[in-house]
Amino acid sequence: MRVHPYKRLPGRVSLRVDAVELRGPGDVREPLDTSAFSVVEQVVAPGVAGRDDWDSVRLKLSATVPGKATEPESPWSDVAVVAVLSEGATNTRITAPLTPEAEDGRQWAGHLDLWHADHLDRVTMSLHVVATVDGVRGREIAASDKDWIIDLKADAPLRARELEVVEVGFREGPEWLRRFREVPWIVDTSGDLPVVHMNTDFEGVADLVGGNGTAVDNLVRDLLIAQMCTDVWTAVFHTAVGDLELEDDGTPLFPRDWRGEVLREMLPDVVPDRPLEESLREVHRRRTGTFGWIDLQPRIHYAATRRADVPKALTAAIRGLDRIHRGSDA
Repeated sequence: MRVHPYKRLPGRVSLRVDAVELRGPGDVREPLDTSAFSVVEQVVAPGVAGRDDWDSVRLKLSATVPGKATEPESPWSDVAVVAVLSEGATNTRITAPLTPEAEDGRQWAGHLDLWHADHLDRVTMSLHVVATVDGVRGREIAASDKDWIIDLKADAPLRARELEVVEVGFREGPEWLRRFREVPWIVDTSGDLPVVHMNTDFEGVADLVGGNGTAVDNLVRDLLIAQMCTDVWTAVFHTAVGDLELEDDGTPLFPRDWRGEVLREMLPDVVPDRPLEESLREVHRRRTGTFGWIDLQPRIHYAATRRADVPKALTAAIRGLDRIHRGSDA
């Protein structure tokens, strides 16, 4: 965990989206129903409305903050609660102050406007409690543990995204793919989202992955997909830790796009039994240091195979083949 040179607010702060409203040309307003956001997933998907001509979306917000934040004898003053929108792809950052709803300082509310033209893909929203501490204004004394996501491309409020698979012939395809014409697929992590390029020139692989054939075909297909997903998880992890933003003291920060989601998902298996921030520091130290990075590779592979469900697919294949062989011998 991070160490701060000043008193922090103990307890948990939380941020909720209570309502979503689209604003279109001419300031036409369209309140969206609750299917546009998920409190469980903490995701907002304006695409549920089925339209792309909106100018902005207004999020009605509420927050809960420990009562100690505003107690007279507390070490903080000038306490403020703000919601922060940010998107790495566009380098955009927007803040919106919330106002207290009761004298005890626990409940806060407000709204935040997100403009369509300012954003590209997935925007994160977090809650921060700031105050004057030891005479220094604007110090963060607490923050939400989990960011909300406003997904501008999704038509359902889901945190996990389906993997994008593009079928392309490597022999005559884009120049950069031609050098890989002997492999069945390549994982590309250079864009806004990871993409798997499946080589249609590799005989039978596209039909096998996308088809629904015999029992044996299906067993092989599931194994193949598990292997593909292992490659994806391995590639995205290495990409995520490859170029971390650092604070002035060298502390690595979680990226605010899919790379941050990958790290939060995999780090508990790569560096187990440690807080996420400490795990990230350890991985960064090993990757940029003179030793220890190679020792992490088995843990990275383990984390990738777990998320790709390789043990489940392999067990199903072994048992399925055994049933088929026993049926053939009968």
